[in-house]
Amino acid sequence: MSIPKSIYVLALGPLTLGISEFVMMGILPAVSDSLGVSYAEAGHCITSYALGVCFGAMLLPVVHRFPLKNILVALGMVMLLGAALSLTANSYAWLVVARFISGLPHGAYFGVASIVAVRLAPEGRQAFCVSLMCTGMSVANVLCVPLGTFLANLSWRIPFCLSLAASLSVLWFVWRHVPDVGRVESARFRSQFAFLRHREPWLILMMTMMGNCGIFCWYSYVGPTFQEESGFSANALPLLMVVTGLGMVIGNLLGGRLSDSFPPARVVMSFQLMAASLLVLIACFAFNQYAVVPLSFLVAFALFAVGGPQQLLIIKYSEGGELLGGATVQIAFNLGNAIGAFCGGLPIDAGYHVASSAWVGVPIVLLGALASFIFCEKAVSSLDSHTSLMPIKKETRSIHHVSFLYPYANRQKSTSKSKSKS
Repeated sequence: MSIPKSIYVLALGPLTLGISEFVMMGILPAVSDSLGVSYAEAGHCITSYALGVCFGAMLLPVVHRFPLKNILVALGMVMLLGAALSLTANSYAWLVVARFISGLPHGAYFGVASIVAVRLAPEGRQAFCVSLMCTGMSVANVLCVPLGTFLANLSWRIPFCLSLAASLSVLWFVWRHVPDVGRVESARFRSQFAFLRHREPWLILMMTMMGNCGIFCWYSYVGPTFQEESGFSANALPLLMVVTGLGMVIGNLLGGRLSDSFPPARVVMSFQLMAASLLVLIACFAFNQYAVVPLSFLVAFALFAVGGPQQLLIIKYSEGGELLGGATVQIAFNLGNAIGAFCGGLPIDAGYHVASSAWVGVPIVLLGALASFIFCEKAVSSLDSHTSLMPIKKETRSIHHVSFLYPYANRQKSTSKSKSKS
């Protein structure tokens, strides 16, 4: 059964958010010079975006009674506002506030769009459709962010023009081409948080944060690794980043496809164990250009291969708080990025070579894999005690058995049955 075109429309959101989040790293020196602030102060624009991600996700329980499509359109408007304010910022404080506003829809969009993607997906293709929706983020890393960094040589405001145009496309295409799939039913505001009483969501968030934290211990310094350890020139860096970005795209799609055939938590655990092994190899062979490029590709592959399965798992195990659950994974992801960058910088500040940051990430990634293993062993056995899932066999349990996720599909089936009877 073919993938609905509305899934591709949903992917425009992560594409836009990816441009908004990651382009700041490439234009940081230009922003610093233009606004007359230090690199450290300009870096606060990145921090303010991350704070916006966390704050925006926490607002989802307030709007959970609105139709999901309406929430997506509203989030598109916030993307547009953030891009417009960033483009027109004429002071450092203005840009910091604009970056905070740009981060508000990030986690919320992933939370809402993941539920919409599951409801629109053909049966048995839910994990792949969620991963396909998330692919926009990795595509942004491959194409749009390098383009924005190049255009920043003319003006640091031009990349925000790219972000503005992408935000307009999200707003238009979601409004025109994403069908109404209803809303997430929940009795009370407080019930949105009820799923956090169970251990499964915490294990999912732990595997997400620890896995990303460990990988970002090294990936935050991938550029200096290529230049200082491997001996690549600065001119080769954009092409090398495109190669690692391709790993993200392929990993994202393959991770979703595998999760339709195998338990998502086992897929996550497998790729996290793979990432830990790759980090060891990078720490040992970063000096070798022929080794470090394919290893970097595979690390990026493993990093994004777990995104779709993790997004899918948190929706499955957050009944009654699906919007908040879907957004919390993005909070865990961003916290992992921030903590990983800090931890990976510790050995570098202590005078060790740049690739030593990979050694710091290995045990942290293994903690994520351990959380995945515990989830695989313990979660299914306790599932029937607190959810309304149908009593099916352990080895055949998958996302399409969770009826509250796909009322849109159920309505289509009931409509077709009534027509056949008539």
